[in-house]
Amino acid sequence: MPQTGVKEQDPKAEKLYRIRHTTAHVMAEAVLRLFPQAKIAIGPPIENGFYYDFELPRKLNEEDLPDIEEQMRAIIQGKHDLTREVITRAEAAERFADQPYKLELLEAIPEDEEVSLYTLDSFTDLCRGPHVENTRELNWKAFKLMSIAGAYWRGDEKNKMLTRIYGTAWEDPKQLREYLDYLAEIEKRDHRRIGRELDLFSLHEEAGPGLVYWHPKGARIRHEIETFWKEEHYKNGYEMVATPHVGKSWLWETSGHLDFYKDSMFNSMEMDASEYFAKPMNCPFHIMIYNSGKHSYRELPFRWAELGTVYRYEKSGVLHGLMRVRGFTQDDAHIICTPDQVFDEISEALRFSLFMIRSFGFTQFKAYLSTKPAEKSVGDQQDWDVATEALRKAIEAAELDYEVDEGGGAFYGPKIDLKIKDAVGREWQLSTVQFDFNLPPRFNMTFVDSDGKEKRPYMVHRALLGSIERFFGVLTEHYAGAFPVWLSPEQVVVIPVAPAFEDGAAALAKELKDMGFRAQADLSDDRMNAKIRKHQAQKVPYMLVVGEKELENRTVSIRTRKNDRMEMPLDEFKAFLAGKIAEKAEL
Repeated sequence: MPQTGVKEQDPKAEKLYRIRHTTAHVMAEAVLRLFPQAKIAIGPPIENGFYYDFELPRKLNEEDLPDIEEQMRAIIQGKHDLTREVITRAEAAERFADQPYKLELLEAIPEDEEVSLYTLDSFTDLCRGPHVENTRELNWKAFKLMSIAGAYWRGDEKNKMLTRIYGTAWEDPKQLREYLDYLAEIEKRDHRRIGRELDLFSLHEEAGPGLVYWHPKGARIRHEIETFWKEEHYKNGYEMVATPHVGKSWLWETSGHLDFYKDSMFNSMEMDASEYFAKPMNCPFHIMIYNSGKHSYRELPFRWAELGTVYRYEKSGVLHGLMRVRGFTQDDAHIICTPDQVFDEISEALRFSLFMIRSFGFTQFKAYLSTKPAEKSVGDQQDWDVATEALRKAIEAAELDYEVDEGGGAFYGPKIDLKIKDAVGREWQLSTVQFDFNLPPRFNMTFVDSDGKEKRPYMVHRALLGSIERFFGVLTEHYAGAFPVWLSPEQVVVIPVAPAFEDGAAALAKELKDMGFRAQADLSDDRMNAKIRKHQAQKVPYMLVVGEKELENRTVSIRTRKNDRMEMPLDEFKAFLAGKIAEKAEL
């Protein structure tokens, strides 16, 4: 698999950065050759490639990309030097008099910073660099323009929509081929495509964007995920709570959400002359439960969990399948404890997180510790120190690789993020353990300590899977739709070799179903081999092909979704299947 991102100090990363930055300039010159009246905006290198934004006289489409690539190849083969010069602001304003976006960027450069330009052939850009020294360092066979998109200038919807051209660039053609193969594999695993092919879920723009409709097979997988989640929470000392979907504005004023999060909340609704909001978070509701009575230190810790559906307003442009939605089920829990209990609770929350993630087949993890931000924050320094040290010790006790994100914590507390790698090496954030020094004082949360005095408890937000929707998407792409046996919506399909054996196949399917396996008989008019291919395409783990011999001898001829073949007595298959489910095996 190609390299998809490395640390800045890595020499290879530095070289790729220069290659991609320079290739962006080459593309800009190529576009200006084809469209001399174009206005240029910004063109930075990004992970795995680059882009450049343009205001163009007409709309581009995919058919335009080969023409731009042809011009780029000619520029690269021209072996042009890249020269840097430092000029005054007045000189820069004169040079870019016909480029309004560059003039706006020029105005944003601080007065104490120099203004530098880079020139490549006939193209000059307002740029800090760095670049390669000469285009001979670019391989004209190792880049490709990937796509065209719209992008608002400076990311502001009030500004003009520009045309953004994305590309990728590498040191040699082999790396480019590897990267394109990698993208093809990701496309094959796209959870949106697999969701349609396996009939798992759908989204309906006309009925409301970003809202998920779970089809029977997808709902079955979701049920298995949630059932396992609940059972393991009970085993690990949690209690379940359930809270409303809406709350009065007072709740969100008290929590502070209406001050700092309102743009991400759904609009209010009025009932009984009061203003209500759909909940974007579960935490204020859990605090209301806590504050419904007085609590002694002897009762703590409380570990309260909820699969609570929340609603957040995401702009339509960022919605993406199950990964970014407007209504989702938060895999949520809150731990309310005394200062003396913090380390044990954090350690246990981290252990539980790792157990849950491993149970779904993920094996590669990395932790990120985010500490107190330098500017705005709430809470006493001592609380931050205690909390941060508890998080650090928990990570080290778990022997996890980790990085410290200094100052990267939320204003209300430090946190641990756990990221996993999927089957194709992509990193996803799942678990979070987050302290909160903001909500307890806002809601005046207290407990009576051993000295008889009221004190403030610690509150920890904890998510294991993130959200059910997003986790389902990650899981689908990790397994490319071939879910482990315990999660597969259909575990067994019984296929008769001929119509004469349909009754026997139906009876066998019922026998398996009565034992708790998800089984059905395919009694359609399709031929046997067509049925096998159909169910393999649907990623069913096991197909049992039965005829006279199998039904008389109570044996089964097994085809797997990978087209492996086995034969065994029926009772042995039942034990085999039960073992695969208990082991949470893929197949």
